[in-house]
Amino acid sequence: MTTHASGSDQDLHTDLALPAAHPLRDGRTGAAPLLTAYRGEQTTGHPVWFMRQAGRSLPEYLAVRTGTGMLEACLTPDLAAEITLQPVRRHHVDAAILFSDIVVPLKLAGIGVEIVPGTGPVVDSPIRTAADVAALPELDPTALAPIIAAAANCVEALGGTPLIGFAGAPFTLASYLVEGGPSREHLRTKALMHADPDTWHALAGWVARVTGSFLRAQILAGASAVQLFDSWAGGLSLADYQRFVARHSADVFAAVADLPVPKVHFGVNTGELLAAMRDTGADVMGVDHRVPLDVANARLGGTTPLQGNIDPALLFAGDKALYAATLEAIAAGATAPGHVLNLGHGVPPDTDPDVLTRLVAFIHDQP
Repeated sequence: MTTHASGSDQDLHTDLALPAAHPLRDGRTGAAPLLTAYRGEQTTGHPVWFMRQAGRSLPEYLAVRTGTGMLEACLTPDLAAEITLQPVRRHHVDAAILFSDIVVPLKLAGIGVEIVPGTGPVVDSPIRTAADVAALPELDPTALAPIIAAAANCVEALGGTPLIGFAGAPFTLASYLVEGGPSREHLRTKALMHADPDTWHALAGWVARVTGSFLRAQILAGASAVQLFDSWAGGLSLADYQRFVARHSADVFAAVADLPVPKVHFGVNTGELLAAMRDTGADVMGVDHRVPLDVANARLGGTTPLQGNIDPALLFAGDKALYAATLEAIAAGATAPGHVLNLGHGVPPDTDPDVLTRLVAFIHDQP
């Protein structure tokens, strides 16, 4: 795992690789508990943040989003920054994660995609042939300007709280492009992988280039860590993941490998893929709620910091059950070199925000 700067003890690599105003270079975030845990070092207390902590569960989010489409909100820097900061103010979590959507980089690259309420991302013209892939445009770096501005705005406001950059992994994004929208079985995607591997790899390679540029822009704008989120990789066998997917996720991590920030990899229902996903270049593995953290640690050889993994359903089960599960996650996570608490998936939209606020306070109270 990369050695990262902490506090005033900043190494030469960090000084050379990051902009002068980056919060890891100037010392604002280097000693943050989240980054300490991501580095596999001992922390005082237990750092915590939540996937999808910004968004529909917060009334203040609904207020500022009134009349503004999802992708428009993601690409309006002041609004995206405000939404990113809302859960930090309310819940006192140990990190912000840039408010975005996994299809934002596709939109910036010129793909016709919109988020349809009640459905999710829908692609105007699915990509299913070699000719379709050949016609894909390369991402113009200037299109990343609103993402850079939003991240920079967040970093300025966050002080010593780290910002986490965010992107969807190549398999999930390529699947959206092939299927044309959300899919349970990914039948067209899997058929393309096996029937026409060259076209599949060309498509996934294009997505990896776009995603690598998207993550790199967030880091250079001030993100102190990044997470690559593979929503749909759990639908693959280990053999198919290694044959068709791993190289492309590795290309994303390679695009930011020279930037010394922790790199988190997370997938849904990917317990059988943990080691393969880690080996694409991740420093930290996110674990969903289906695999206990001590089991995940054993599968990873006891060498990889972990993130997770409270079942989101327990947010509706009452404090007693929720806190019991939290203590179990803390105990299981202690077997790993480092541990950041999180949910095993995102915050459900109908979650009571006060439950999350109390949960963060409970976690911070634990020795």
